[in-house]
Amino acid sequence: MTVVPAAGSGPGPLVVAQLALLGAELSAAGLGAGVALGTEPGLAPAGPGESAALSSMPARRRSEFLAGRLAARRALRAVGLDCGDVPRAGRLPLFPPGRAASISHSAGVALAVARAPGRDTPLGCDLELCPLPPGAARLVLRADEEHLLREWSVTALFSAKEAAWKALLGPRAARTPAGGHPGTDPGTLRDLRAGPGGAGGLRVRTRDGAGRPWAGSPVVRVRVLAVGPGVLSVVMAAGAG
Repeated sequence: MTVVPAAGSGPGPLVVAQLALLGAELSAAGLGAGVALGTEPGLAPAGPGESAALSSMPARRRSEFLAGRLAARRALRAVGLDCGDVPRAGRLPLFPPGRAASISHSAGVALAVARAPGRDTPLGCDLELCPLPPGAARLVLRADEEHLLREWSVTALFSAKEAAWKALLGPRAARTPAGGHPGTDPGTLRDLRAGPGGAGGLRVRTRDGAGRPWAGSPVVRVRVLAVGPGVLSVVMAAGAG
């Protein structure tokens, strides 16, 4: 089940509608999703950790931060978990034991996905509501991926890699960085390799130190859906190479 804010104007309802299309797939993967808007009334920190984080932020970032935390609580609620204060560890959210979520923000909308108890689904999501220019492809792709531009926009490929980055390099993956293979921690999105994944998705893996796809690297399957002129991406599963 997905927990979302009430419908209204702007991109928020478009994100909600596209997540609804993923409802059964999210549930089967043991994931819940939540959406929150930076304009929702009553946005407030849930505890001292969030209050402390807000104190060091410029005003324009505060509503985004609070919407992200609210989206995460809604996503966790969708998988049957309650969650209060979510402080920061560096730039990453620090969830209480037994709770995990991934958060993304774009154009005043926050998206989060959370993992159900007892599941080990990799976590990663990304929301991009402002399309990237074609020239940004050089920042995202290597030569062996350029053929993907025949089917996918630069924005979609960027978003898929951003979501995969969180799943492969986030707190869960950090216990065994890049599958435990020395020298494979990606420095940029070009150090991840995307390929066709079928059914409206992509498969993303890490490269080796020479930039080659590494046969032993971890792989995630990412679903990518259009949201108006932008996209949302959610990591749905891990897989073998």
